[in-house]
Amino acid sequence: MRSVFRLENELPMWNWLKHAFAVESDAVAVPTAEQSSSIDLICHEIVRRGMTLPAQMFIESSAPLHYLGGQTLRVFEPFLGVLVDPSAVRNFAAFLERRGAVEYICRRLDEIQRRGGDLATAPRPNQSRSTSEDVPS
Repeated sequence: MRSVFRLENELPMWNWLKHAFAVESDAVAVPTAEQSSSIDLICHEIVRRGMTLPAQMFIESSAPLHYLGGQTLRVFEPFLGVLVDPSAVRNFAAFLERRGAVEYICRRLDEIQRRGGDLATAPRPNQSRSTSEDVPS
């Protein structure tokens, strides 16, 4: 009688089946350069609007559904592409589908808020640079 270990080495199907239900590790995901720029843009906007805590609460509470969120972004990509760069939506959706993405986004929000927002305090291109000193009293 053959052992299961011998069958595993002889049949290629067993090797495929051995990894059929493999999942990624729970380690924090590391984004690519394009994904990182898309995530930073979104995180800076969240910090600029003062929505860091509500955003983190929402992200953490919906962590089990992050894969579905990425898939939903892919469905709405043609519509969102009118408002923002379609490649940014694609990059963000691809990153959101990975395990550990939620932890990375929450950590990134914390880092940006601790630094004071860097870009969050800079005026947007369509804003004027007037200050309270320029305004007559």
